[in-house]
Amino acid sequence: MPESIPKLTAAMAAGDARAVEAFYREYFDFMYRQAKQLTGRDEAFCLDVVQDAVIRVIRTVRPAASEAQFFAWLRLVTQTVAYDVLKAESRRRRRETVFAEVGSAVKPGFDANDEVRDRLDWIGSEIAKLDPEIVRMIELRFEKRWTLTRVAAAMGVSIGTVDGRLRRALRELRDAAAEAKSE
Repeated sequence: MPESIPKLTAAMAAGDARAVEAFYREYFDFMYRQAKQLTGRDEAFCLDVVQDAVIRVIRTVRPAASEAQFFAWLRLVTQTVAYDVLKAESRRRRRETVFAEVGSAVKPGFDANDEVRDRLDWIGSEIAKLDPEIVRMIELRFEKRWTLTRVAAAMGVSIGTVDGRLRRALRELRDAAAEAKSE
């Protein structure tokens, strides 16, 4: 087996479909066990992790010199994907919790739509005070749901620049909201 790893990975890197199939048959169980061990989650979740990890492996594979090197890289890819999926799930749950809290925070006697509308108007007025370039980034990222990569390409800046500017703007909005709430 060790002699075939350099050939297998080189063939996969070259886009050989038979090599990808051989990889999948040989390493699926290993990747599934890794996902199960890392996350402790159910079968469906772990299968999603493995599917995403296999796609990442196929897209980024490079020829490996040894079986040990390849196994270490597969472990790392599976671990990274597992953490990415867990973080995405955590963010989704947080968003759902925030939306549920907004709905339950409405005071008796108030129309929930009016309360939400007031909050949205306040957020809109605060965003309008920001630099127009930041406003455009916010629109593309959150209104149009573009990826950071796509926003960066459209704005002609790096992904890190978009991420940093959006984080700072959101922090300022959160701080202004906390200040307004305490008044």
